[in-house]
Amino acid sequence: MNNNARVDKANDEADLSQSELDNLIKQYDSESNFRETRGLLKAFITLACVVLSAFHIYTAGFGLLNEISHRSLHLTFIMGLLFLIFPRKAPKKTVVGIGLGLAYASFYLLVAHQLASALANQIPSWQFYSIYAFAGIMALSALPLPLLGGHGNKISWLDWPLAILGASFSGYLVFFFEDIFITNIGFPQANDYLMGGIAILLVLEGARRTMGESLSIIGVVSLMYAILGPELPGVLAHRGYDIIRLVEHLYLGTEGIYGIAIGVVATYVFHFVLFGVLAQASGLGQLFIDLATVLSGRYVGGPAKVSVVSSGFFGMISGSPVANTVTTGAFTIPMMKKYGFSGRFAAATESAASCGGQITPPIMGASAFVMSEMLGIPYNELILVAIIPAAFHYLATLCMVHFEARRLGLKGIPAEDIPKFKDVMAKHWHQTIPLIVMVSMLLMQFTPFLAAFWGIILTIVCSYIPMLIRPLGFTKLDSESVLTPKRLIAGLEEGAKQSIAITAACACVGFLLGVTTLTGLGFKFSGAIVGLATDFGTWLSFVVPFELLDQSSSVLFIALILVAVACILMGAGIPTTPTYIILASIVAPALDNFGIALLASHFFIFYYGVLADVTPPVALAAYAGAGISGSDPMPTGVTAFRLSMGKALVPFMFIYAPSLLFLDFNTLEFVLAMFSGILCIVALSASYIGFFNAPISKLNKRLLAIFGLVLVGNNPLTILVASCIVLFILFKNHQQGKLALQV
Repeated sequence: MNNNARVDKANDEADLSQSELDNLIKQYDSESNFRETRGLLKAFITLACVVLSAFHIYTAGFGLLNEISHRSLHLTFIMGLLFLIFPRKAPKKTVVGIGLGLAYASFYLLVAHQLASALANQIPSWQFYSIYAFAGIMALSALPLPLLGGHGNKISWLDWPLAILGASFSGYLVFFFEDIFITNIGFPQANDYLMGGIAILLVLEGARRTMGESLSIIGVVSLMYAILGPELPGVLAHRGYDIIRLVEHLYLGTEGIYGIAIGVVATYVFHFVLFGVLAQASGLGQLFIDLATVLSGRYVGGPAKVSVVSSGFFGMISGSPVANTVTTGAFTIPMMKKYGFSGRFAAATESAASCGGQITPPIMGASAFVMSEMLGIPYNELILVAIIPAAFHYLATLCMVHFEARRLGLKGIPAEDIPKFKDVMAKHWHQTIPLIVMVSMLLMQFTPFLAAFWGIILTIVCSYIPMLIRPLGFTKLDSESVLTPKRLIAGLEEGAKQSIAITAACACVGFLLGVTTLTGLGFKFSGAIVGLATDFGTWLSFVVPFELLDQSSSVLFIALILVAVACILMGAGIPTTPTYIILASIVAPALDNFGIALLASHFFIFYYGVLADVTPPVALAAYAGAGISGSDPMPTGVTAFRLSMGKALVPFMFIYAPSLLFLDFNTLEFVLAMFSGILCIVALSASYIGFFNAPISKLNKRLLAIFGLVLVGNNPLTILVASCIVLFILFKNHQQGKLALQV
């Protein structure tokens, strides 16, 4: 059976058409919820997207503009397209929805009133009243009023002024760059403040349209925190800032909207999103699935192991765990169900593996470039650091898949359904060239955007290799994935569209970053974490018997728990890149108080931010997988979280044993951490599945779970005791399984 036939058969069994799969992505991945436009509007959007992609490809290869101009020009296109491409997202007609809509509308009017009052003596009357008119349009857009339209593919009359103004506030900085940042630097004019006020409101509305409520609420709360500082109680109080000061800080500089978050998107993330789109269009995704089938399909539970391996491959170049889940899950989830796995387990396996791609080198879903920029650490060092933690994550997922398959008595994929490695490479070898060149350039410390430039160019060029060498007798090459002009334009358009939501999200994150620098919010959050950890940790050290935990260890443990919970909550429903940027500015400083290396603390928050995609109640990747498998979304999310146990425990491992990240490397510590980490994962996997060569009793499952968690620590004595207990239980169960087979 050839590869296309296997995919078609899998999709038939899933009983989902391509349009239904696309709807799943739109439902659970708000970043991809695009309108389907026609006619002149479609032509205009396509042209703008292609121009934006071409601009970024050119600047990646031949040099960037100055910092402000580059970021502003990028945001000019993005904000102009956003309100035309994404449907209006009014709150639902519920008490909560109406209340939320009124809250947004009130906030928009409040900001407009403060801005108009502050500029009343500096602007003509028509501009004064225009501020209120604009705020009125914004308020209407936020309210649940179906008559205004714009919810589906049809554009509302509200969208056009928002799109024009969205392009205008960044275009203003491009056209008047010299006046604002050279001639009148330090002395903003009234029009500068006016455009800044428009920018703040439109960025909030843009984030709400593309990402939903969670991120825009964070933006609103950040701004209100800055404005209401003197009215706040206790440690939260600060001097307070009026709207003029906020506009100047957030709009006319690189501390807010045009800060590091937008800078990273406009120079790194966009290029790798575009590369991922074009690589998938050129057939790289199918190559990943075929290679995963060759590597793991024949073994016990082969279909699920194919899902884990292929999703890990694809997740490296995919910026969205949800899109990754649906793209590879369309093939792997039906196949897992066919070979005996439950729909819930199949969907959970796919979503857990898809999220793992975000932490897997060498590309890591583009978030590694953000970390490299923020920490000033060479990218090739980050790749090295990420290897063992990523391996632990996949070891945990594969262990659970293996034990579940053994428990159910499942086999691998039949040999006739597994492609031959030489046939796969004979068909797809040319598609590996761009990826190999790009990764090699990254390892050689070329700039990421230059590496992406050559990756994109080679993806386009190499897609034509089958056509060029077919006359020479090379007939096995995949000639169906040539990036013809029509397909290339579609890829450039899709790449630009895929970057809109992440750009809007990062612009909104700029509010939080800007307010943090103004008010010292990060230090206040760190102080709260340290205080709570000290109180609870001191209590815990007294409660734990036999002095197994001293006070400093228990305080650190509680601090890590609090930070992990904060990361999961703040990452709910937000893409990986803005999640990491938020956590790095607000949460990571809390760990600095405990003497943790900066790189280790950033990896800790990064892992837990990614984990939010498979953590109920907002486990979007798991819910998308459930849509394919037909399983109940919430239990699927719980199962996906358990399958992501490696990602949940590994951060604790490398905090206690930094040698796993090759920080302050100590051979003995590294060997001990590797041993205890592997044994911990095996123990917890066996405990969760309830099988290790034979069914495990309830008592032994509890003992494996308890002493498996003890192995996460770094105390040699407790590791020795826990290891002996875990190994004894596993050996005993293994022997029971052998005896059962003999009988």
